[in-house]
Amino acid sequence: MNSTPVPKPIPNRHTLLNTMNDRAVWDVVVIGGGATGLGTAVDAAARGYRTLLIEGEDFAKGTSSRATKLVHGGVRYLAQGNISLVREALHERGLLNRNAPHLAWPLGFVVPAYGLFDQPFYGVGLKMYDLLAGKLNLSPSRWLSKDETLAHASTVAPTVGGRNLRGGVLYYDGQFDDARLATALMRTLFDLGGTAINYVRATGLIRSNGKSAIEGVIAQDTFSGTEYPLHARCVVNATGVWVDAVRRMDDAQAQTMVAPSQGVHLTLPRDFLPGDKAILVPKTDDGRVLFVVPWNGHTIVGTTDTPRDDLPLEPNASDADVDFILQTAARYLSRKPTRADVTSVWAGLRPLVKAPSDTATKTLSREHTVVVSNSGLVTVTGGKWTTYRRMAQDVIDIAITHQLLPQAHCRTADLPLHGAGPVGAPGAPARGTPDSYYGTDLPALRALPGIEHILVKASGLTEAHVRFAARHELARNVEDVLARRNRALFLDSESAILAAPEVARILAEELGLDANWQRATLEAFEKTAAHYRLR
Repeated sequence: MNSTPVPKPIPNRHTLLNTMNDRAVWDVVVIGGGATGLGTAVDAAARGYRTLLIEGEDFAKGTSSRATKLVHGGVRYLAQGNISLVREALHERGLLNRNAPHLAWPLGFVVPAYGLFDQPFYGVGLKMYDLLAGKLNLSPSRWLSKDETLAHASTVAPTVGGRNLRGGVLYYDGQFDDARLATALMRTLFDLGGTAINYVRATGLIRSNGKSAIEGVIAQDTFSGTEYPLHARCVVNATGVWVDAVRRMDDAQAQTMVAPSQGVHLTLPRDFLPGDKAILVPKTDDGRVLFVVPWNGHTIVGTTDTPRDDLPLEPNASDADVDFILQTAARYLSRKPTRADVTSVWAGLRPLVKAPSDTATKTLSREHTVVVSNSGLVTVTGGKWTTYRRMAQDVIDIAITHQLLPQAHCRTADLPLHGAGPVGAPGAPARGTPDSYYGTDLPALRALPGIEHILVKASGLTEAHVRFAARHELARNVEDVLARRNRALFLDSESAILAAPEVARILAEELGLDANWQRATLEAFEKTAAHYRLR
């Protein structure tokens, strides 16, 4: 008898659309399937509210799959003196490490010191970082000698700008896989009795005749074009950098809330950072922070912080941003990366709260904002992945304060996310490796056909992973699998492109789709993948 535990099944798309349409009134409808929207839906469902989340593309398609993969308090904000924001983020970092040990883990950072006062300055600041984390601190920071610095980060350059390496500081923050955390939140929502559906877009808001209060959302299935009226007591706009478009469905004159900023990251081979520690350059020539981080068997380098006045769904990394990252990394690494070394490049838009036009985006805080319009639309924007849970708690608490929902207490501070289980069990994969992201679902994954059939070596993708994504993770097309259920496109774009036809074939088999669908999904993926190839 096969005793492999089978994950709780997620209904097929037809059933999900019927569920979405059949319920007379939802307590909460969340628009947006990124970090904030998924967190808000989980919080609402955990409190017992009847909750639906709709996402016009795929979960974490935008900003929420393009982070630096760090769960952190924000060393920059500490330097700015924003103690309350850092304390809150460090607390949330600790909660995520506890509630999702299969998706988040501690990571050591080496801060190299070249100036006479760098080491004491960084060292004292990072001891304060430890103190602010309190009981949830991951590990204490400490000063490093020059030899210890090189032992922990052998690729650190011994000389920068004519100054010799004097030593460094070692501190700890968290690391995670952003898109896999989004998938786990979606699964958690179903575990709590809620419903989530991707590729369903909000096209309008519902009001009763003669009333100004919002009473629901008009949602459109992007595949069929069918529209559904969704009635709800509370509608939450959690669409990230796109919140203003939804706000203008409510009020055409609504002022702009978001000043988008573009961040760019490059993926390099593992040998640019062969150890298990990351490198933090706390202040580049123009005042930005640069991270060099080991992730999924590769090295990622970033990030930039460039203002944008447009909101493309698939932003391009500019040559200037790529050159800045390569040139800055080359100053601090003993091996100098070039364009030929880059295996993937990605850009993401951050939703920063609107500020005066003469304010640089790197000086803006990621602190979140929640507003409720006169008609009852709840909008949340700003923030970062680290504080997603707290943002969600604030959204629902404010909805209760405005009497949009009945009183119920938040439960997510101690809520394990889907797949959470004991860490370090015999035979379990090491934290931070692709199979560890499945947690307690791993036996079910390994029981599927094709577990030995490797499609992308760089990301560990097998045929079984594709089947699991289709059956249990609402993957609808090739991009969903290669960009977010698995991170192949972010790690090695060429390998992802080569694997795409086989992924399309397996998905078509799982979803009951034909050759025409396979051609269409491959064509769409190739257009998206072009953005991840360094031009």
